[in-house]
Amino acid sequence: MLMSGVAEEVSSSATSSPLLSFMSISPTALGSPYSPWLRELKSDERGLFLIHLLLNCANHVAAGNLDQANAFLEHISLLASPEGDTMQRIASYFTEALARRLLRSWPGLYRALNPVAADSSATAAARRLFVDLCPFLRLSFLVSNQAILEAMEGEKMVHIVDLGGSDPAQWLALLQGLASRPEGPPHLRVTAVGEHKELHLHTASVLSKEAEKLDIPFQFNAVVSKLDSLNVESLRVKTGEALAINSVLQLHSLLASDDIAAARKLFPFKSAGTLGELLDKDQGSDSSSSPFNLTPSAKMETFLASLWSLSPKIMVVTEQESNHNGSTLNERFVEALNFYAALFDCLESTLPRQSLERLSVEKKLFGEEIKNIMACEGLERKERHEKLERWMMRLEMAGFGRMPLSYYGMLQARRMLQGFGCDGYRVKEENGCFLFCWQDRALFSVSAWNFRRVD
Repeated sequence: MLMSGVAEEVSSSATSSPLLSFMSISPTALGSPYSPWLRELKSDERGLFLIHLLLNCANHVAAGNLDQANAFLEHISLLASPEGDTMQRIASYFTEALARRLLRSWPGLYRALNPVAADSSATAAARRLFVDLCPFLRLSFLVSNQAILEAMEGEKMVHIVDLGGSDPAQWLALLQGLASRPEGPPHLRVTAVGEHKELHLHTASVLSKEAEKLDIPFQFNAVVSKLDSLNVESLRVKTGEALAINSVLQLHSLLASDDIAAARKLFPFKSAGTLGELLDKDQGSDSSSSPFNLTPSAKMETFLASLWSLSPKIMVVTEQESNHNGSTLNERFVEALNFYAALFDCLESTLPRQSLERLSVEKKLFGEEIKNIMACEGLERKERHEKLERWMMRLEMAGFGRMPLSYYGMLQARRMLQGFGCDGYRVKEENGCFLFCWQDRALFSVSAWNFRRVD
């Protein structure tokens, strides 16, 4: 079953599925979770049934119906598996996320069962695996480097600020591009912002050796800091430097807010609408482009203003192309189910089910993100992904001007995908920005911006 459009699958099958009768009834009417007929479901039937169960479960979690939610979780848990087919794997992580959200109504119990925060080094290792297994971030590196090379043509002093950077792969390729310039390489300074000093040391060593080999004057500056506490003065931007800022899947974390109503949002006993109602909406009538629907964020506005004050010649932003920053659990659930279904589908097309690398990416990267989106509120909810149209509004309101990405960058991206050896990946242009897709589903966006003087 193609998983790149879960909500659409539910909508289109709702009138014809033999499982329709189970969509809106109580979990007790389903019978025992151990009923033999559940074990006899074919893969496609089981996948569709899991979607129905998840939708019903999420509705009950959002409404605070603990007994009903618990009963649905019991049914789902017996059908889901982190080592099964695509839908079974997805269901296992969404089940855990919904269960965690239920547990949060008992803080003591939640902390006792979850005493240790997510291992950031394991997450970083899983992200490096994701770079290798799927082409999305490598496409981002390629397109971003091309935009930076074009913007820095003729510049003699170039300063790159990498927000959240710990992977030297992108900058190794940029060094080679700068070394091949007809006018010769510039003096290059790279400033990497991140929490882990040891990763900075590794990046500094790798880049310094490559720069020496290519005869590029090079300096590396490490800023050990979280993004939300970064002081831009520590970036040490100097007069006369041409500044490039690069952010790969980082800015959305700054949308996290100290939500006074966060505790109430965990169980809003009067739901803002059922998932069925959300699914019935026209998929093309997304009103997120309206500035009235742009969630205000003082932290984001302040941070973007501080970057604008540095007068960057170019800023390249890569973000997830999905709206996981909705105010209600129902909104986020539908969006996240579609988004991560497509990512799980990518891995299904690339790796066998028993692959340890695949399991690591699904559990330690996707699984942790799903838990954060579904189970957390307020400052704890960092994975607040938004679509390109909202990032365009935020950046334009901060004073940045859009820089269209070049056709040559598009050709390079398509050439990389041809060499990847897997059908299904796409690159398309939208408003001068690039969208990286699985089938027809856009999953990541890359956009380029520059300093625009405000009169």
